[in-house]
Amino acid sequence: MPLALFALTIAAYAIGTTEFVIVGLLPTVANDLHITLPLAGLIVSVYALGVTFGAPILTALTGRIERKPLLLGLMGLFILGNSAAALSPSYEMLLVARVISAFAHGVFFSVGATIAAGLVAEDRRASAIAMMFMGLTVAIVTGVPLGTLIGQIFGWRATFFAVAALGVVAFIGIAALLPATLQKAPAAGLMEQVRVLGSGRLLLAFGMTALGYGGTFVTFTFLASILQDLTGFAESTVSLVLVLYGLAIAAGNLAGGRIADSNPAKALGWLFGLQALVLVIFTFTAPSAPAALVTLVALGFLSFANVPGLQLYVVQLAKRFRPNAVDVASALNIAAFNLGIAVGAWIGGLVVASPLGLGATPWVGALLVSGALVLTLVSSSLDRRQADLAQTV
Repeated sequence: MPLALFALTIAAYAIGTTEFVIVGLLPTVANDLHITLPLAGLIVSVYALGVTFGAPILTALTGRIERKPLLLGLMGLFILGNSAAALSPSYEMLLVARVISAFAHGVFFSVGATIAAGLVAEDRRASAIAMMFMGLTVAIVTGVPLGTLIGQIFGWRATFFAVAALGVVAFIGIAALLPATLQKAPAAGLMEQVRVLGSGRLLLAFGMTALGYGGTFVTFTFLASILQDLTGFAESTVSLVLVLYGLAIAAGNLAGGRIADSNPAKALGWLFGLQALVLVIFTFTAPSAPAALVTLVALGFLSFANVPGLQLYVVQLAKRFRPNAVDVASALNIAAFNLGIAVGAWIGGLVVASPLGLGATPWVGALLVSGALVLTLVSSSLDRRQADLAQTV
């Protein structure tokens, strides 16, 4: 793998930490700001919505900017957003600061995924994307537990200061490791973006992304509370459990990249089916510490194994159906990931606030993932039909 990929991975690590560390801090933030747990969950949703709407719009607006200066500017915005979060005097200002960070997130991953794919041979593109997204998974293994621990000891504001410092490291990494000139796709106009949204095949793929990832976050958003309130772990132990969960995610992400290289749609079908099954099982194992840990390992492996396959599948479909707007399609898929996070966290908050409670979040998440499985089967069927037509012509 070229060194430029490691620069993207470093930045992804910083961004992944700020995105996911809030999951471990939700109980702490809720107590400090005197808000309910479902209201604290909206911090996750608002960030994800910032990525959802910021990614496609800002990616298109910045399409003519050279890639390296663009990535450096995005990391500067990231540092600003996290510093503002650390200094936020209120819940409302924290939400605004999170949206600022989210804008940087959305453009970085939409552009970064296409850069990563273009740095390697065609048969290694899913693995290259997985390498970049490995920054997210390593952030979950180390950044989220460490950030959670820092927040529990020194307060959640200290965590965001630490994340801003990570952004500085990422800025230096991009400046040092990325080539001065990077290949970029032609900038797409507004009408081309509309055409991307008008592609039924791409909309199917975006739906797969939103439902599959959204189902994960119905539970993941409130995982710290589940581990404390249902499983019975002490607050100090939650950080260690998050390390175990993160290690499983890292293994799943790497395996998912390799599995998806040859046939991403087929791989996604299996991954979604198994993920829905494990979420249902977690409904019953959550109250038992040993069983919950085993289930979480399986759930962590499956929940993020679909990421490289989903991103590769969208890029493949875009090259077939909207070849002049691959970057925009990639950005819209990043938006779909985060729309799923926003909806999943919101649905999870509704479930927690309802009579169903925390214990129902896994099976509700399984319903969303099952929807992603159905869409995957439909898309795979259309792929086979098109291949058969191509052979008969």
